[in-house]
Amino acid sequence: MSDQSTGFRVALVTGAARGIGAAVVRALCARGYRVVAVDSCAADGPDRPAGVTYPLAAMGDLESLVSDHPDAVVPYIADVRDREALAGAAAMAMDRFGRMDAAVAAAAVMLGGLPLWETPAAHVSTLWETDVLGVWNTAAVCVPHMLAGPEPGGCRFVAVASAAGSHGLFRLAAYTMAKHAVVGLVRGLAADLVGTGVTAAAVSPGSTRTPMLTATAEVYGLDGVDDFARSQLLRRLIDPAEIAETIAFCCSHEGGVVNGSVVSADGGFTP
Repeated sequence: MSDQSTGFRVALVTGAARGIGAAVVRALCARGYRVVAVDSCAADGPDRPAGVTYPLAAMGDLESLVSDHPDAVVPYIADVRDREALAGAAAMAMDRFGRMDAAVAAAAVMLGGLPLWETPAAHVSTLWETDVLGVWNTAAVCVPHMLAGPEPGGCRFVAVASAAGSHGLFRLAAYTMAKHAVVGLVRGLAADLVGTGVTAAAVSPGSTRTPMLTATAEVYGLDGVDDFARSQLLRRLIDPAEIAETIAFCCSHEGGVVNGSVVSADGGFTP
């Protein structure tokens, strides 16, 4: 059933079941958005990205998010590596709400622990297909709906990059490459959108308390994630809700001012 109301903004968020993605969904709901929450929920299926051993989101994570926001969140199972599946999520947003005002590409995985020359090709492919082409696919299926919508001047595309998109990180060469590519993708997209009113930006978190950070600590052989606080001038880890607030601003009408930019939400990261 279609709801053509224009009394609220509509967003599509990938990687929505946990971590920063789930925090973004909550932040947008608090601002009155309707959100299509997209996640592969790979923990429950056979399509776990090659090389990823840490726990991924499960159906229960997505169901919990919907339960907390039953009138605002619509779940959709799709892998960002599958452009056709993502197109289905975007089409459902349009069928249900009649518009799309923002898209947040938050889905990503982390792999590392070896120098570049010893990194398995399968790990490089996983990072490229999920962290880079996943963002590309999200933009490719969402931006046309924004351009054709009732208010393109208020539409925003936001990708979650990383402090690794600006720095080289030890034994994370493939991940660093992928996040640098996300930054380049967003800058190229912003250039393609010039004059349309639709904008594109990236947000680069620092060490944020998520399952991915736990996996990174294991890569470095650390006792726990709190050791990463030493690399941030804040001298503490960032909460996903803090990153989500930054992303929510980028999704707003006012967020158009960061068009083509990379917003460093890294707590003063110093590698």
